[in-house]
Amino acid sequence: MLTLAACGRGERQAGAADSVDAGTRTNTVAPDFASPTLAAIQRRGRLNCGVHEGLVGFAYTDNRGQWRGFDADFCRSLAAAVLGDANAVRFVPLTSSQRFEALRSGRIDVLWRSTSWTLTREAREGVRFAGINYYDGQGFLVRRSLDLASAAELNGARICVQRASTSELNVADWFRARGLEYTPVITANEEAARAAYGREDCDAFSADISALAAARTTLSNPEQHTLLPDVISKEPLGPVVKRGDEVWTSIVRWTLNAVILAEELGVTQDNAGDMAEDSRDPRVRRLLGTEGDFGAMLGLRRDWAKSAIEAEGNYGEIFARNVGADSSLDLTRGLNAQWNATPGGLIYALPIR
Repeated sequence: MLTLAACGRGERQAGAADSVDAGTRTNTVAPDFASPTLAAIQRRGRLNCGVHEGLVGFAYTDNRGQWRGFDADFCRSLAAAVLGDANAVRFVPLTSSQRFEALRSGRIDVLWRSTSWTLTREAREGVRFAGINYYDGQGFLVRRSLDLASAAELNGARICVQRASTSELNVADWFRARGLEYTPVITANEEAARAAYGREDCDAFSADISALAAARTTLSNPEQHTLLPDVISKEPLGPVVKRGDEVWTSIVRWTLNAVILAEELGVTQDNAGDMAEDSRDPRVRRLLGTEGDFGAMLGLRRDWAKSAIEAEGNYGEIFARNVGADSSLDLTRGLNAQWNATPGGLIYALPIR
């Protein structure tokens, strides 16, 4: 009887294992790759893109009321990828306090608004970051007349900073870690912080370095102000989407990636059409839709990436035109150089294959 019982147990265990294996095999089938967000965009024929309410170089309206800037161009690139029309974008200007609620409520499809990727935001705000398109850091803008060489000389200074932002927290951490004193001048938003600094309500204005460079261009005498060399934080900026639609997250991520890869491979706004026909490089052919059908994997057209590139150019073109050497901000590439440039940066394209 003991022998039979033992055999029975062995048979039951084998049966259980077989059952688990069978269930495991069944669950390895990939789910359908479909996005309700993409479907909604295609039905309405327009991408709703959340942007800064007014930041020179990144998102602002020109004298004809047209949206311009680094972030605005990425909105158009995404619209071209998913709709085939770079102008099929509704720009939604948002304050920092409005931006995540606008995503959660469905008011916008994507947020491209100088927003830093942090654990707290991804865990608590109901959003997902789809990538990084600008590596920034926080710094200090001061008047040259103060003759400061370092932020360490700001002991006892008044610092203008935006309320409820990573900038406010970073300033507090930086001064506390060094045992320095300061008086925070807290403002409702970034624009108010710029205005307070302009009125000399504070000795220094602290924000992302890109935002400070933009702020300096709006002052009456920009040459009388300088950015201190200190970088007190890491601020990885990129597009944000609502949590729960992983396919849409992938679409935004790979569109950004395609624009980055285009620069690496020498594909530009002007030559994308010719390279799609003439290039023998399989990486270029896959990117531009000549070889393979990677667009279908995302629920997009075969030439989705080519459309994105032809809309506003590759990453380097977008950077130079809006915030780099061809702009009033004249920011160097720095960390935002391609990984294989000299000197190299952190911009690195994932392979499309």
